[in-house]
Amino acid sequence: MENNKSGYVYDNVFQINESDSTRKFLANVFMWMFVALGISALSAYVFASTPALLSTLVNTTTGQLTGVAYLVMFAPLAFVLLINFGMNRISYPVLSLLFIAYAAVTGISLSFILLAFTASSVLGVFITTSVVFGVMAIAGYTTKTDLTKFGSILIMFLIGIVVASVVNMFLHSSGLDMLISYIGVAVFVGLTAYDVQKLKNIGAGLTYGDASASKMALIGGLTLYLDFINLFLMLLRIFGRRR
Repeated sequence: MENNKSGYVYDNVFQINESDSTRKFLANVFMWMFVALGISALSAYVFASTPALLSTLVNTTTGQLTGVAYLVMFAPLAFVLLINFGMNRISYPVLSLLFIAYAAVTGISLSFILLAFTASSVLGVFITTSVVFGVMAIAGYTTKTDLTKFGSILIMFLIGIVVASVVNMFLHSSGLDMLISYIGVAVFVGLTAYDVQKLKNIGAGLTYGDASASKMALIGGLTLYLDFINLFLMLLRIFGRRR
């Protein structure tokens, strides 16, 4: 599970009613999300289908993960922390390169999925995730209900999922794993609507603290990318067919 949920807090946002500004901002947010998903998908496919590259992650003799594999699995968290905490200090071009590198490394870490699950089930779950994500994104954009209070609850559930996942690494309980997956689907479905509404409100703002609108769009893309990836992983754990 990709537990590195973006924790950036958007402060000092002054709201105005400029729908054109909002739409432009959200268009940039979704552009970054789609770019990241495309890079991750390509990276995962290339590593899973190229024996020479795959051997850098898995020892073909023993079947054990290599040091590079562990580095790749933990590197995305480092990238997310660097992007979030360095947002106001790093230039936009460098931030963009970091985001692209992050998406590529995440894709490499997800290449094991294509080895563990059948291609048809991965594709089916990806399509399902896309539909669910799209529906909740539209709901978050169009609803008049303030989802802020629900967002706080969902974040608490997310923390609980992370803790339970760590505990289950030692327990190896299939029942707990399935429970985490079902709760995880509900949490990331809710977070998708919450994050889209939050980004919509930010897009209507004129002042974003010390960050430029371009940087804010990139961080927004990272947030939705993480929502999508985690929703996909949770659904895959429930409906994916193993080889």
